[in-house]
Amino acid sequence: MEGISKELEFLFQLIGTDWRSNLERMELGEIDEEHFLELARHHRVYPILYHRLKSSSAQTSVSVLRRLEQKYQFNTFEMLRQSGLMERFARIFNEHNIRVLFLKGPILGADLYGDISLRTSGDVDLLIEVQHLEKAEQLLIDAGYEKDEYIKTVLNDWKWRHHHLTFFDESKKSKIEVHWRLHPGPTKEPSFGELWKRKRKSEITKYPLYFLGREHLFYFLVTHGARHGWSRLRWLMDIERLAQQDLDWIELQVILRKYWSEDVAGQALVLANKHLGLPLGHQMEPLVHGQRPKQLAKGAFYYMKQMINLHTEPLPEDVSTYHKQHMFALMSTQQKLLFMLSCLYPYPEDAETLPLPKPIHFLYFPLRPLLCVYRRIKV
Repeated sequence: MEGISKELEFLFQLIGTDWRSNLERMELGEIDEEHFLELARHHRVYPILYHRLKSSSAQTSVSVLRRLEQKYQFNTFEMLRQSGLMERFARIFNEHNIRVLFLKGPILGADLYGDISLRTSGDVDLLIEVQHLEKAEQLLIDAGYEKDEYIKTVLNDWKWRHHHLTFFDESKKSKIEVHWRLHPGPTKEPSFGELWKRKRKSEITKYPLYFLGREHLFYFLVTHGARHGWSRLRWLMDIERLAQQDLDWIELQVILRKYWSEDVAGQALVLANKHLGLPLGHQMEPLVHGQRPKQLAKGAFYYMKQMINLHTEPLPEDVSTYHKQHMFALMSTQQKLLFMLSCLYPYPEDAETLPLPKPIHFLYFPLRPLLCVYRRIKV
């Protein structure tokens, strides 16, 4: 916690488990209001901040509360709009025999916070089976969405190197991400069938919306948050809330071990304990035991204290370098080996460097080392 601003320290205390007693001890008049609000926006925690500050008897700046209220109200309308979108596409996909699981959004607000208005979400994320991807794409286009053609591919590497397609409806400022994997590859993760078997049904709409079972949701959220360096505290709050639900910790450890994610789960629990006050029960001990989870947690604090936004590219060179090193450090031994092997598989850059007819694209395998050397010399 050394070197962090008082505003960030207050933010940790306000969104943590023991926020009520923390709020009684705080002297909110000493903070820089603009910086505090900037942190609230960056970490996407302004709805819960407004809800807690409003419900407390602490002396809060009228200006801060009013501006948080504006953001909270806007988010409430946005979550209602996204709920409607989710219901619409759940119905459309079901009519075309496409099973769909919703990953985040208003469903998490209701499940983790008891109210869709208390969690933010920028888009609708849904997961389908890869064989239905082309059909889903056409359904979205028919509904007025345009596909973001950002994926470059060679030898069908998109199926495992990428994990979602993005669709926009500019007229409605709407964004939908259609996933066929939970994470970009190469990695090992549950099949759609395994996730579907443990699914839950949300009650936020009249039409049934299905989302991940608690243990699979925990696995997904810790791996997603770790991949983004926990650069938004909203993701860590999700873990703090989920870890206090009725999880089957024995089954969860089986899932985490099977999919090489025990260390990132430990990292998330250590961060949630140190910064949000999550009590570490005996059932969590196997995940936080040893030095590695603590070391990984220290590595993630780099993103929090500097308010780093990994979604805005290009990243500064120092941030990009650190992020690559941290992501590699997060990998298990199996993941590191798989990652190094994947580097031998041709990349789209190889096809750009030396365009070849599609029938002989297999030649990129033996040519890849030479093409890599050529690009380095050229630079």
